[in-house]
Amino acid sequence: MAFRFSNLRVLRSLEVVRRGRYNWMPLAFFSSDIVGDKPILVRDFVRSALYDPNLGYFSKSSGPVGVLERSIRFNQLEGRRAYMQYLDKLYKKTDISWFTPVELFKPWYAYAIAEAIMRTANLSIPLKIYEIGGGSGTCAKCILDYMMLNAPPKVYNNMTYISVEISPSLAQKQLETVGEVESHLSRFRVECRDATDKSGWGDEDTQPCWVIMLEVLDNLPHDLVYSPSQVTPWMEVWLEKVDNSLRVSEVYKPLQDPLIAQCVKIIDMDKDHSGGSRKLVSAARSIWSKIFPKPRKAWLPTGCLQLLEVLHRAIPNMSLIASDFSYLPDVHIAGDRAPLVSTKRDGKTFDHRNYLDAKIFGCWSGLTIAALVG
Repeated sequence: MAFRFSNLRVLRSLEVVRRGRYNWMPLAFFSSDIVGDKPILVRDFVRSALYDPNLGYFSKSSGPVGVLERSIRFNQLEGRRAYMQYLDKLYKKTDISWFTPVELFKPWYAYAIAEAIMRTANLSIPLKIYEIGGGSGTCAKCILDYMMLNAPPKVYNNMTYISVEISPSLAQKQLETVGEVESHLSRFRVECRDATDKSGWGDEDTQPCWVIMLEVLDNLPHDLVYSPSQVTPWMEVWLEKVDNSLRVSEVYKPLQDPLIAQCVKIIDMDKDHSGGSRKLVSAARSIWSKIFPKPRKAWLPTGCLQLLEVLHRAIPNMSLIASDFSYLPDVHIAGDRAPLVSTKRDGKTFDHRNYLDAKIFGCWSGLTIAALVG
């Protein structure tokens, strides 16, 4: 099950709650196993679903990220339609959930990143590059290829490329990919750890460095907040088991988690923007919300916030290169800028209407969740 969120803005509404609880939702064994005996925040559910060593989507030995045997020959494709048809055939003949842009446009995508680094980095000091969530290792290999072929010899000879990868199976795959060129291995290493854990970074390193994050922000844990009307305060969403059964319910609590509260403040979700002459309109809206309450839900990029804060403290002089989704089509999940949830089976993609719903034939298969984060 892969949660894919998208370009960091915030994430709209569901049903009215009684006694702070949402209707029961029957789930697969996988979900109730994640929740356990104690309630957990939605971000903890997402984190386990993605990265748990036994149940996590990215822990599968087969790997969800596709690798192309050879580069796409774009000069043989007659425009966008031909390209989309090519991709459709590619996905249908594999069980891969997605191919990243750095894979689809290899080696040129990574070459462009490498060239940007060469043009702007201070090459009088050893070049250090971190890549977080390096997938199959294609980006790392192509950047090292480019530096070996195009950079001054001292740049390639003295550079360090560090992949911070939480998935053991993907970490191994990266070593295999980069190792296709033997000389790269003395400049490349994988640290199999969680990049959001500040203890893994050690003491502050003030030396200049580069951080690359490609399609990482969409895979970070997110939180969910709820409000029963248009004007009532936001509440945290927790998940808990129902009477030791396989059912899980959403539970709503006042905002107490520091990370959620900070995210709400940064996004300015609680501010009344109707000041001055619009106070009458605001009062009317308040009355209307009491007569016709409309529940609200919003997804928060708390995982992204946590990662950026950790990076800022650990390597404050970093230069960051990040890319991710900016648009998600046909989203069915409730919530402000909600995730796209889908399951791939037999080469076809099936969208879901609930982020806890990917139950196919009694089991969880590759679930992709993408959401606009903000």
